[in-house]
Order: sequence, then structure tokens, then C-alpha cells
Amino acid sequence: MNKTERQLAITLELQRTKLIRAEDLAAQFETSVRTIYRDIQALSEAGVPIAGAPGHGYSLMEGYFLPPVSFTAEEAVSLLMGAKFIEQRWDTAYGIQAKSAQRKIEAILPEAVRKQSTRVQETMRVLHPMGPDTTGMVRSYLNDIRNAILEQRKISLMYLKKMPGSDGKRSNHRVVSPYGLTLVRENWVLIGRCDLRQDIRHFRLSRMSELSVLEEKFGLPPDFDLNRYQPPDDRNEHVLVRAKTEVADKMMETLHFYIDHVEEHEDGIHFHFRVRYPEEILRHLLGLGGDIEVMEPESLRVRMREMAKNILKHY
Repeated sequence: MNKTERQLAITLELQRTKLIRAEDLAAQFETSVRTIYRDIQALSEAGVPIAGAPGHGYSLMEGYFLPPVSFTAEEAVSLLMGAKFIEQRWDTAYGIQAKSAQRKIEAILPEAVRKQSTRVQETMRVLHPMGPDTTGMVRSYLNDIRNAILEQRKISLMYLKKMPGSDGKRSNHRVVSPYGLTLVRENWVLIGRCDLRQDIRHFRLSRMSELSVLEEKFGLPPDFDLNRYQPPDDRNEHVLVRAKTEVADKMMETLHFYIDHVEEHEDGIHFHFRVRYPEEILRHLLGLGGDIEVMEPESLRVRMREMAKNILKHY
């Protein structure tokens, strides 16, 4: 990045951020603090109304706005592809706005850049497999939860768990303080504090029903940051599976989240998994048929045998 590009980028950063220190600008643009001081001075002399002083931070005077800058073809493609992703995977309201944003970006592009970005887009395509998280109900919930997060209002829902609880039921009522939404392996997941469990829990939107936004408010914990949040790893159960070489790649793709390590042996590929409970990967393993064998634990071997017998009854 040359001096002119850096000074333009500094102006855009000041426009985006109310107050920022020279040290933070230096770290962001990988240069020295002294260079940032010189850039700020040069911008001020050029008429950019920058307020502040070394050691306290800089900001643009209220009301100043940098005129729109031109996009390169690569920047335009990045924005347009991002808009297409939002159109496909977010709720209807954001999908409409993403489509509008695409039209606005294309309208302001110079003819040469528009043609070049069109050629690049013709060689790339955003595709998402159809699944439960593409249904109208999930998109509706996504919109409701997003608004509840912004308004800091609790939500009420019925949630379908993977495994039955102690009462034998899979579905139960939850009241949740929604902290944020994340897209995990094509599934929208709500991260929030569950009143029932008195702790942060994760809820897949495709397992929700009867969702409603409550009037009750909640406060976001001051130390919670969605971008830095790491859920606790509670996969403490060990599963060992021997697989034929020809299905090893498929197992790596479908079960990569659970894989602890993989070993090559004369009798096949040994996959070591870490899971919350062995049955968590049972159906994935059943889909591999006779190309794999569960070696540990014995309880999972018994479950595999029982389910194989049940399948055989139908044939």
C-alpha cells in the first residue's frame, strides 16, 4: 500500500470509527506511529477536518463525509457475491435489501469495471444445499430472533432435542435471552442464555417451533463478545472405528468435526472420534454399511448390531 492509498484508507477508517488511536492505525496498516502522525498532518493540510491529538485518538469532525469511492472489479465481485449469499441464507427482509444493494452497486460501477466483474461472476456461483434451514419457517424465525436480539427481548419456544430427556420426551419449552446468531455447517444456530438451564446454550432454528418474542427484556453480559465466543468442548467420549480405505475420504468430510486423530494400519484406517455420547454419530456410521466396523466402545457395537438387525427385518 503506497502513501496515497494509506491516507485514503485512514480517512475511510476515521469515517467508520468515532475515535481511533494512532497506535491502532499503525497496527492496522502495518506501519509506524510516526508515519501515521505524518499522514494525519498531510490529510489535515489537504482540508480533511480531523480532530484530536497524539496519545488521545483522532476523529473526523461531525458532518464530514468522504464522497463515494470507485470499486475495483475484485472489490465489486466481493460485494456482489456477498450480497447473493445474504439473499440466499438470511431472512426475507435482508434478502430484499441484499437484492437492492446488488442493483445499487452495479448501477454505480463504471462500464469497464461492470463488464469485468460480470465476467468474473460468470465463473463463480454461490450454491447452498436445500435443507431444513432453507424453509420458510426458519427464515421467519431468523427474522424474529434477529429483531429480538437488537431489541434485547427474550423469546419463548418449543425445542426438539437430539436425545430424549430424563422424562422420555424430546421436546420441551424454553425461554431464552438471545445473544447472537451463527451459521454452522449450513445450519442457523442461536446462541443465548437459557432460563431453564441457567447458562449459555445453542439452539438450531430448524428444531424450533411455536416461537414468540416476549415483552421481557434482558441485558447482554458486558464480557460477552460473539466474535470471540468459544463454546466449551464437552466431547469427552471416545469412539474407535476401523474403515476401508475407499470410504476414508467420505468419513473425513462428513465426520470431520468429531475426528480426534486418524491412524493407518494394515487392517484399514483407524478413526478416533471424540463425541458427547456415542449415539451422536450412530446414523452416520450406519450409512457406511459394511465398509466400517465400530471397535470401541462395546455399547456402540451393540447398538450398531441391534439397528442392523432391525433393518434386516424389512428385507
